[in-house]
Amino acid sequence: MSKPVLVVGAGPVGLTMAAELARYHIPVRLIDSTAARTDQSRALAIWPRTLELLDAAGCADAFAAGGLHAQAVGIRSGHDVLARITFGDITSPFRYLLMIPQPETERLLEAHFQTLGGIVERNTELTDFVDTGNGVSCTVRLADGKSTRMEAGWLIGCDGAHSLVRRRLGLVFGGDTLATGFIIADVHVVGLAMAPDELAIFWHPDGAVMFFPIIPGRYRIIADIGTVPAHAPDLAAVQAIVDQRGPGGVILSDPVWLSDFRVNERRVREYRAGRVFVAGDAAHVHSPAGGQGMNTGMQDAFNLAWKLALVERQAASPDLLDSYSIERSAVARQVLSDSGRMTRIVLLKNPVARLLRGLVVRGMFRIPVVRHAIASRFSGVTTRYDDTPLNGGSAWGLRGPRPGQRFVTDCIIGAGDMPRFTLAALDDAEARAMIARHARVLGPEICHPPDENGIWLVRPDGYVAATARRGDWLAIDAVLAALTLPCPDRIRACR
Repeated sequence: MSKPVLVVGAGPVGLTMAAELARYHIPVRLIDSTAARTDQSRALAIWPRTLELLDAAGCADAFAAGGLHAQAVGIRSGHDVLARITFGDITSPFRYLLMIPQPETERLLEAHFQTLGGIVERNTELTDFVDTGNGVSCTVRLADGKSTRMEAGWLIGCDGAHSLVRRRLGLVFGGDTLATGFIIADVHVVGLAMAPDELAIFWHPDGAVMFFPIIPGRYRIIADIGTVPAHAPDLAAVQAIVDQRGPGGVILSDPVWLSDFRVNERRVREYRAGRVFVAGDAAHVHSPAGGQGMNTGMQDAFNLAWKLALVERQAASPDLLDSYSIERSAVARQVLSDSGRMTRIVLLKNPVARLLRGLVVRGMFRIPVVRHAIASRFSGVTTRYDDTPLNGGSAWGLRGPRPGQRFVTDCIIGAGDMPRFTLAALDDAEARAMIARHARVLGPEICHPPDENGIWLVRPDGYVAATARRGDWLAIDAVLAALTLPCPDRIRACR
């Protein structure tokens, strides 16, 4: 572990990646070409699944205390509520959508990284790299303008949609750009007759306007505008759209951000090339519908970090890293599909299609199971890895999650400074013997199983790796043996 991991880009994804590696005592260097954190609110939403992972990392409390806890989202037409989804029934300790501006997210992540001994090297830019097979030789331009070379063990590009890392790898960023333009405004709002902790989407024949609470009295407003204008919108233009499409009586003032954008829907197929990885917007970009972008990227980081830590500690085979691209590219593909579908539903112009849209939404959202399913999908708790090579054996007839599914428990899976798997089983001599046998990768705590007739092996990121019938410890042992490496003699203590 003499060569550090070089993480490029200190946005939410890069900060998450670097902090997780530092938590696991993996040497890491985090660089960013900008002089300071962004001052634009940008990404606002942190969904429950991301909060669960931040909780395991040890910093969710700071986030929960620093943001607005949104309880619902409503689809409206004027004063008429067409549908409403609440988050209170999500199967998670975090039953809300956390609304927090991106600068604050970055500040909290950077503070967390600093508590782990890390620093962000700003005004520092990666300009070139070569994968040498046993490392990555990187050319870095420092704050004083001078270039230097560093030898990294691995390189992770968290450097955004225009990623140099992705371009140098020659990864195709396939997809489309929607023709429709949008405006975005962070403004003070009065006269909006709805709960201050609720998101609202207003449908109108001329388009949609959406209100997302940031802090009491201040909202993010997004609306489609047809073609993107030559200049960014002013407050009067946003007010005119709100007057036309909103419920009436809403007054905007004190803008802190006014801009426009077009929606890109793009992704790479492979997230890894040798010792180089991409994550976050460097690997996938999509519509802001559903607020999934930053969450997907941060979960990329959580997914890769524990695997890379086990490989760097020589506790797991390097083949473990192949699962990162397989798992996360499948998630991105689904997110792009969902967000694209939602965007196109919002942008419907045909009067008959809009009429049918309203009828379907009214009818479907009256069904509690539909509302719960949609809230759970947004929240990320239904994300699963069905086709990963990490899924081991599965025992039929047990009550509880199957391999690839998220494991729900009162235990905090993945906490601490080592990436360890967790057993969910009856706490007996056989379970303790299994932990002793695989102490390098199995945590000492045993969680209560959802079904006492079974055994669950849970990954450090909270997803089930394997299940077995009670007493079938050979099946669990086989999965762990396939994932891990023998303790090298040169490592004094294999923990």
